[in-house]
Amino acid sequence: MASTYTPLGVELQATGENAGTWGTKTNTNLQIIEQISGGFIQQSIAGGAQTTTLSVSDGSTGAVLSHRMIEFTGSITGNQVVTIPLDVQTFYFLRNSTSGAYTVQFKYVSGSGDSFTFSATNKSDALVFASASDGTNPNIVTINTGIKEVSEDTTPQLGGDLDTNDHNIKIDDAHGIQDENGNEQIVFQTTASAVNQIDVTNAATGNAPDIAATGGDTNVDLNFTPKGTGRVTFNGGGAIKNLTEKCTIAATGTTGTVNYDVKTQAVLYHTANAAGNFTVNLRGDGSTTLNNIMDTGESLTVAFLVTNGGTAYYQSAFQIDGSSVTPEYQGGAAPSEGNVNSVDSYTYTVVKTADATFTAFASLTQYA
Repeated sequence: MASTYTPLGVELQATGENAGTWGTKTNTNLQIIEQISGGFIQQSIAGGAQTTTLSVSDGSTGAVLSHRMIEFTGSITGNQVVTIPLDVQTFYFLRNSTSGAYTVQFKYVSGSGDSFTFSATNKSDALVFASASDGTNPNIVTINTGIKEVSEDTTPQLGGDLDTNDHNIKIDDAHGIQDENGNEQIVFQTTASAVNQIDVTNAATGNAPDIAATGGDTNVDLNFTPKGTGRVTFNGGGAIKNLTEKCTIAATGTTGTVNYDVKTQAVLYHTANAAGNFTVNLRGDGSTTLNNIMDTGESLTVAFLVTNGGTAYYQSAFQIDGSSVTPEYQGGAAPSEGNVNSVDSYTYTVVKTADATFTAFASLTQYA
């Protein structure tokens, strides 16, 4: 009776066979078993779209399919298929080390059973079981061993605190931190050449936490920018150590209607001599009303500096959002003239008492 072979090439010697060569054949069998148990081999599948057939080598070592781990290599320019015979039953560690954005499929040589495919961008490892579960349509079963890369987990959860171990967390532009409902809480915007940043420091008992502008520049401002007509609101009391206000300086001779945009400045200074009496119109800006940016029960104060030459021009009318308002003047009377060869400072405090309803308090001070 002649010897037979397993699907992976191990020779099953018949009784009385191979006199004088039995030892050699047994050693070969042991080497094949060693390959199957833990052998590693590389298989090039370089080239265009093709099928690479892995065949058994009965009674001899070296067959690719009789190795525990197979690494696919080469530059591929088309999708690849690698096949094994229908009766092979074992498990494989597969590694896709090919270059080229094409798929690599591992399957039985025929039939409609399941297979395993490395996607075009998946250059990693896989554990699969060749089940030989059917004589015609056997399955290649993918064995899930967990996440190979963090990027594969689309719903990650921590089992404890995340310690960055003296490293940074890098966040893409316009991405950030969401709440448990998936809503945005903090979105980070990037500047490619950034050298300045914010430091947030906690504090011990009796001390205040700190938000500070820091970085490579010697002097670094800290901007708070609301959206649209929104405002920056500080709830609770405040202490200001140093404060400046935005002043617009214009080489303009005051005359006609002066649109005073409170969103642009707190002080407006016309440095050229006035050319006539004028009307001041307070508004948010060219597209926003003052009524729109103020809530009822709020006030604001601005100043308008007007330069006069030899003629004492003055503010003859006052408006808010284009509608006339009669201010309450310091001293009880509206000015009827300005001051020659001087800078006249008009100060306006406006209180919103209801929707589109304002009370204005005004004063005129001469500087010469």
